[in-house]
Amino acid sequence: MLLLTGATGLVGSALLGRLLAEGTPVRCLVRDPRRLGAQRVRVQIALGDLTDPPSFRNALRGVQTVVHLAAAIRDQPRGSIEELDGIATWRMVEAAERQGVERFVYFSALGASTHHRTRCLRAKALAEQAVREAQVHSIVFAPSIIYAPGDPWLTLLERLALLPVMPVSGRGRAVFQPIWAEDVADCVMAALRASGEDGGSTLADSAADGGTDERYELAGPETLSHNDIVRTVLRSLDRRRALLHVPTPIVSRALHLLEAGAGPGVFATWDEAELMEVAMTSARGAADAERLGVSPARMAAVLGSG
Repeated sequence: MLLLTGATGLVGSALLGRLLAEGTPVRCLVRDPRRLGAQRVRVQIALGDLTDPPSFRNALRGVQTVVHLAAAIRDQPRGSIEELDGIATWRMVEAAERQGVERFVYFSALGASTHHRTRCLRAKALAEQAVREAQVHSIVFAPSIIYAPGDPWLTLLERLALLPVMPVSGRGRAVFQPIWAEDVADCVMAALRASGEDGGSTLADSAADGGTDERYELAGPETLSHNDIVRTVLRSLDRRRALLHVPTPIVSRALHLLEAGAGPGVFATWDEAELMEVAMTSARGAADAERLGVSPARMAAVLGSG
């Protein structure tokens, strides 16, 4: 039995279809099973969420593998970024240890560190540390920006592209190696197969305690600045717009005020915008994905812009 959190998210929805196609028994930890759509009749349902640690125990019964994708890049009504990305992961991996789970798959992020300027990547770093120190075989993925046509981030860019000029937070010079969610799901499947076959893949970094930990840096085939990404999206929409670079202090103040007035349902938060001002790249480029047998697609090809 495999427990999947974040099954309705960008990577989770792509991964769930692949797992079910291979006949893997899947249990999904969800608040609202209706969000699983037609897949809800093909999986076991465990009601709960990251803010409800007691729900972990029931969700983990009889589970051999956990794939923990659920996370937050903005504060939620029931928990902060630190609580949802950091503390909840620590509690879940502890519960997995107690239940005798064999493998724990966790999604961190490229560049995550305990001293990072962004709250999300600080919380991710602490969570990754807890996962790798646990007495369970861990597989950690550290991706750059993950995207898919129609995802919330690209949808926001599409809406902004309706304006006479395209606003960009800061100078737009931070660089990324965007990777398509479908390619990420293929990487996870390949790593799970390799880990199941030999008890610990030799494709990624191994821990000094005998290779019980794996870590993959997932990056697309191109290094693109924030400006490059915005221009790629504009080309896919066949819209010509000049980029308007809005100074970071103005963006920060405006989004903090907007969030204070509109609440958690605001279209964008500073915590999300700040992530586009920090580089997320791997010196290995797409090498880890390729060694898993996946050749990541170019963003322009996925979006149909060249």
